[in-house]
Formats: sequence, C-alpha cells, structure tokens
Amino acid sequence: MPELPEVEIVVRSLNKLLRSRRIERAELRRKLLAPSIKPHIFAKRLAKAQIKFIHRRGKHILFDLDNGRTLIAHLRMSGRFMLLDHDADDPKFAHAVFHLDGGERLVFQDQRHFGFMNVAETPRLFEMKELSKLAPEPFSDEFDDGYLRKLLKSTSRNIKQLLLDQTKVCGVGNIYASEAMFIAGIRPTARSNSITLKKTILLRKAVVQVMNATLEIGAKISLDRVNIGGNIYGPGADGDWLVYGREGKPCPKCSAPIARIVQSTRSTFFCRKCQSR
Repeated sequence: MPELPEVEIVVRSLNKLLRSRRIERAELRRKLLAPSIKPHIFAKRLAKAQIKFIHRRGKHILFDLDNGRTLIAHLRMSGRFMLLDHDADDPKFAHAVFHLDGGERLVFQDQRHFGFMNVAETPRLFEMKELSKLAPEPFSDEFDDGYLRKLLKSTSRNIKQLLLDQTKVCGVGNIYASEAMFIAGIRPTARSNSITLKKTILLRKAVVQVMNATLEIGAKISLDRVNIGGNIYGPGADGDWLVYGREGKPCPKCSAPIARIVQSTRSTFFCRKCQSR
C-alpha cells in the first residue's frame, strides 16, 4: 500500500495536471468504491465542478471543488489515477471516470477493489469519519517530542502496532515503521511505555527522516500521466532500504543478518543486535 510520502507525490502530480480543470461529468462504475453515495448522486455532486486544488490528509487525497464540495479518495492497495486522451480505451478495473474539459478523462483504476471514495461538504470536511480521528501529521508542529512521549507512555501496546495506528501516528505504514525503528534502535516488539525519552526523540526524528528521504527522491521523478499512484518511490525503489525486505542480508550497521517476524499479519524487518531493546 502506498504510504504517506508516496501519496504526497501523487497529490503533487495531480495538482500539476488537474488544477483548474473542470469535471464535466462523473461516473461511479463500481458502487462499493463509494458505498455511502448512490452512483447518480455521486455524479450530480461532481458535475460541472472545477478542481480548485488537490491536497491530502494522511493517506487520503482531497480534491477541493468550486461548488463547495471535496472529493475524498484513498488508493488503498492498488488504486491509481490515469489521465487519458479522449480516444484512449478505458483500462480494466476502471471504477470511476471523470470526464474533463478538453475531452480528457481521469480514470480511477483499482485491480484489487480496495480503493475508497466519498464526497463531503468542504466546510465539514474534517468532520467526516474518514478524517476526523486521524492523528497529527508527521511533518506538523503537533507531532513533536512531547506528543510522542505522552502517546508512548499511555499504552503497553508494542511499538510497531502503535506506529501503524493512524489515530495515533498519521501516515506511517509498514515499510516506514520498520525503517524508523531501525534508525532509532528500537526493537519492534518493545512495549511502547517502556521506551526511554532518548529513544522517543530518536524515533520521532527517524519517522520524519525516512519520509523526507522518499519525498526528496519523488521530487526528481516525473510520474507518467497515465500511471499516477500505487508505486513506492523511496529508497526501496533502488533496493536501498536499510532493513525492509532484506531478511538474511547483512545489517548496514553491524553486518548481523536482518531478521523478519510477523506482527498482526505484516512482516517486520529488524536487526536483533542493533535493536536489542
């Protein structure tokens, strides 16, 4: 699943391509993509609306429109946007189609059918259940050492589970959790309330560090206009993750073999020596 930096890269690309474009009409072809809206209502709420700008909250992509509404989209496992010329065929698994001024079509394709959309009244956007409980953004002033310290001390859950909880730490997924814990020297099975202040400070910095690394690489990538989303553009794109996906390979710090365990059905990669506590 794309993580926060990848979603940010997608948002920047969509902004370049779609800002100020008008949605002439919209088609919801797979009803379960937007389960709370009937297809004809979905189409009515978006018809003739101009895209003012595109931003995000966590991993949700937000299209702010000039009719006082916001289209919410989540890529989930395999969702992607495709900007197609008027004479191009729709791809397989085209679950929503937005017909734009000038004849182009923005298509939401989702092979695994896990994507999600909704349409909100913009003034009440952050009251929507998809967004209302999200934690502070990692790049925000709210996500400081004090916030993370208080959060960790409040629970005995293991640190990996806590990092993946979007109501506690927004935007961190499986890959970035493994990488951040390695940089901070924290064992993924450690109880959150056992982590020291020093390690807490290192962990917060590590979360921001791994996300910034991906954004720096993403800024240099020109995404194909017909394949916007769904890929990892961070260090892992070149096989450079420190621990993620490197089971059995030498640790970049101590050369011990990288281990893999399963936590809540997700693989976690770490160094038993460098992350002993």
